[in-house]
Amino acid sequence: MAQNHPYTHPVQDTGHRQRNRNLALTTGLNLLITVAELVGGILSGSLALISDALHNAGDTIAVALSFVALRIGSKAADKRRTYGYKRIEILTALLNASLLIAISVYLIIEAIDRFVNPTPIEGGLMLIVAITGLIANLVGVMLLHPHSHGSINIRAAWLHLIGDTVSSIAVVAGGIAIMFYNVVWIDPVITIGVALYLVKESWSIVYQTTNILMQGAPRDFPFEKLIREATSIEGISDIHHIHLWNLDDQTLHFEAHICLSRDMTLSEADQIRGLLENRLKEMFHIGHVTLQTEYPGCRPVNIQHPTNP
Repeated sequence: MAQNHPYTHPVQDTGHRQRNRNLALTTGLNLLITVAELVGGILSGSLALISDALHNAGDTIAVALSFVALRIGSKAADKRRTYGYKRIEILTALLNASLLIAISVYLIIEAIDRFVNPTPIEGGLMLIVAITGLIANLVGVMLLHPHSHGSINIRAAWLHLIGDTVSSIAVVAGGIAIMFYNVVWIDPVITIGVALYLVKESWSIVYQTTNILMQGAPRDFPFEKLIREATSIEGISDIHHIHLWNLDDQTLHFEAHICLSRDMTLSEADQIRGLLENRLKEMFHIGHVTLQTEYPGCRPVNIQHPTNP
């Protein structure tokens, strides 16, 4: 059985129809939650409930965008998009995470205003709506969880749902405190806590997707080990002009020049190139390899390739 690797993830086909159906069901659930919590928040005066509604609105958009991105990303490469359309999923993940951060900042500002200008809250209504939202969010989390490890796009949408589940739990606790103890200040406190949690979780996706779009290599990729493996092959004296980047969150691309240790026939050089290509794919899980052989070389040998900071 294939094992996960820190730089690439094997595509796990749990069924495209099931995945699309789960995305559609999750979108519908979040739309219903959003409407219910928005109305409930306005009627009860609860900012935490309104914040949960806004989070759910973000979830609805996130899951819907994920669905569209998956459909577009599955299109085959063509003459204009020779790499295919997979990066639409990366753009969507970045958009979803950025949207969640923006919503969180807005909620923090509103919560601070609630501290200055407290508002009466109907704890009973807040509690009922929050419990309903919590149940629906838990269902959505379970629907997307099987698909959240194979795609950063779905993971971004799944994180939205995790955030809303945590938010709903906090709102339920707040509703109980307000209903039985009239602790009104708990409402903005919950809002700020949930917002900070969502910013923290979303930032990692923003960083990862930005790195992919900048054609960056994985942070911890072992360049030195790769160079050692390449130059340990008989017939290769140096490897340089190394470029490594993620096409998406699953596929690594690699290109480099390999300097041959002696003048040789084209068939011999091609055999060495093929040996290195196979080793790169097997040892470093690189999905696409492009190598240029040369002799004596376009630059002095043993020049180290700078690794990622």
